[in-house]
Amino acid sequence: MTGAIRLPSSAAGAKPLAGWRVLVPRGGPWGDGVAAALRSRGASPIIAPLINFAPADDQPALEAALAKLAAGGFDWLTVTSATTVDVLSSYGAVIPETTKVAAVGETTAAALVAAGYHADIVPAEDNSARGMLEEWEAATDGAPGLRVLALRSAIAKQVLSIGLERMGHHVEAVVAYRTVGVPVTEKVAADVRAGLVNAVLVTSGSVAEQVQDQLGPLPGSTLVAAIGPQTKRDAAAVGLRVDVVARERSAESLIDAVVEAATALA
Repeated sequence: MTGAIRLPSSAAGAKPLAGWRVLVPRGGPWGDGVAAALRSRGASPIIAPLINFAPADDQPALEAALAKLAAGGFDWLTVTSATTVDVLSSYGAVIPETTKVAAVGETTAAALVAAGYHADIVPAEDNSARGMLEEWEAATDGAPGLRVLALRSAIAKQVLSIGLERMGHHVEAVVAYRTVGVPVTEKVAADVRAGLVNAVLVTSGSVAEQVQDQLGPLPGSTLVAAIGPQTKRDAAAVGLRVDVVARERSAESLIDAVVEAATALA
């Protein structure tokens, strides 16, 4: 994440989340940035990573793809999650200046920049694979036959890579990682179940699954905030209720949704 999340002027001089304890489900630069933004609003963040990545089953394929990437073998790289950025960093992946990067959302773009990479396009309207497809031709000036490396998780649907192939591009879809759950500490679990955590941030379907499995059912007094409509749907599929949804698929908007809910309850 590129520094602290911008504070809206309405909240800059106030502490709308004073006394609130908020569970942040990711660590690393993203989690640190979100925690800093929450503190600036008066909250006490609890960084408790609920998911992590494990090596892909076919590591040689990933290593070969990253070597080709470093050698300038792709015109574009598509990155659909902040976890993919973690994988790139862990491999010391090199993205040449000649290779442009498409980030599926603002959170992913921020993670790229925080890791020392770049993001050339982010969907303006819909921060999703479908949104990327809708804006692809305009963003690439209709260039035909592009060589695209599409990195994804083992469980992700290949919406973007299939869509780009249908447009006539040459896509190499490679599994970058497997998502695995990370057990929270007994204290965090006990605090959540006792209603001592005021809000839980849910940033993906995988996070929603871990929240429900490890911490559910959540107390009715705990606010559950999802980063977007798809995450809300994924949460519903695993039995996790969602109280508020961010207007935009970004960490900043997610925190704003919590602030608005807290203000309404005050």
